[in-house]
Amino acid sequence: MTKRPLILLDVDGVLNPARRHSLRQRRHECVLDGRSYRILLDARHGAKLAALARDTGAELAWATTWEDHANAEIAPRLGLPALPVIAVNGDPGSRAGEHFKTRHVAEYVAGRPFVWFDDGLGVPDWQYLKDHPGVGEFLLVDVEPRTGLTDAHLERARAWLSGRDAEAVDR
Repeated sequence: MTKRPLILLDVDGVLNPARRHSLRQRRHECVLDGRSYRILLDARHGAKLAALARDTGAELAWATTWEDHANAEIAPRLGLPALPVIAVNGDPGSRAGEHFKTRHVAEYVAGRPFVWFDDGLGVPDWQYLKDHPGVGEFLLVDVEPRTGLTDAHLERARAWLSGRDAEAVDR
């Protein structure tokens, strides 16, 4: 039985870009742990991500420092249901140059194929995941934090998820 693939989502720099580049992006105020944050979200991302998951048989999950706050503050604004959350906070940092979230993702995926949308990943992350026991096929989609998630990123993920058997590991 094939394991259902995962689509892992970061918030800041991916769904919440550093600057507005579309009139469809709306500003929102969030209060997390007593601190106020302004975020930019494009409500169309929810439907596009849901369609990507539905069409490819994948499951959406959060891989963000927002952790459970993503379900309270981000998901409803995008029209997404509550998603599984990968706990990533409280980690002291890199061991081999990889992003602090990478080790948590490696443990969470448990052999399931996955696409990871993030703005902070690079060669050390790819190498860590490639070498980690229990990590199978994956695609890291590097998102430019100034503009955030685009249709081109989604199409790249769709193509990879639809043709996973063609390549074992891609970057």
